[in-house]
Amino acid sequence: MRSQSSSVQQARQGLADRLREIRLGAGLTGARLAALAGWHRTKISKIEYVVISPSADDIRAWCNHCGQPELIPDLVATLNAVEGMFVEWRRLERTGLRVVQDSMTPLWERTRTFRIYSSFVVPGPVQTRSYTVAVLRALAARRRIPDDIEAATRVREERQRFLHEGDHRFAIVLEESVLRNAIGGVETMTGQLGHLLAVSSLPSISLGIVPQNADRSATWPIESFWMYDEKQVGVELVSGYLTITQPTEISMYAGMFAEQTAVAVYGAAARSLISEALAAFDNTMR
Repeated sequence: MRSQSSSVQQARQGLADRLREIRLGAGLTGARLAALAGWHRTKISKIEYVVISPSADDIRAWCNHCGQPELIPDLVATLNAVEGMFVEWRRLERTGLRVVQDSMTPLWERTRTFRIYSSFVVPGPVQTRSYTVAVLRALAARRRIPDDIEAATRVREERQRFLHEGDHRFAIVLEESVLRNAIGGVETMTGQLGHLLAVSSLPSISLGIVPQNADRSATWPIESFWMYDEKQVGVELVSGYLTITQPTEISMYAGMFAEQTAVAVYGAAARSLISEALAAFDNTMR
């Protein structure tokens, strides 16, 4: 499955345009380059019109036959970057969950303002240990990946230090339904909601809840996403992880976050919604 994100498409088109420039600069027709490389005659046009993506070997052959082998390292690096914008979970998590969690730490370190919208689960920075274990256990089972849940959980817990150190700021907006999704069972949810009440008072956190009865005429629940300053957006899709870096598309997500913020409640009103959800879970335990 290929993402239709404009960031990904724009990056692929940029690589294809560069390859076309190299071919034209070498004075080769598409048919001639295909013949030199031993490819089907339509392969050149499919690459240049982004019907298919070139492989690293394709780029090497392309540059060698066009007399510019010195361009190979940069173009292969570009290809790797483009392919990394959308990565399937089975590729990311082939050795388990811990490696993926570790890979996010440098991004957290250099980010100052996190904007997080979640329509499904309580996000990692404000999760309890038992809630994290429940989430990761479900992911591991669904995606049939190696069980390194304890190691991955430790990485997530360690990353929560950013709530308390440096000048990191977390603006979090949750749908009210997130408070009532019984992830990990009733006991886990009571602990999680109590924790959410506690951390909502931290100076590094701004917590908004979109009430279930809010007027959603102008905006509605969408896929969860994370914004890292104004530099990139991360979206967890069913099939993989999407990284968005195209400025106009980042602006779209910033606008969407602002819309969700506008219908969310904060402070005492948000704590009241959390307390109501907590009371509902408490009642089921009696």
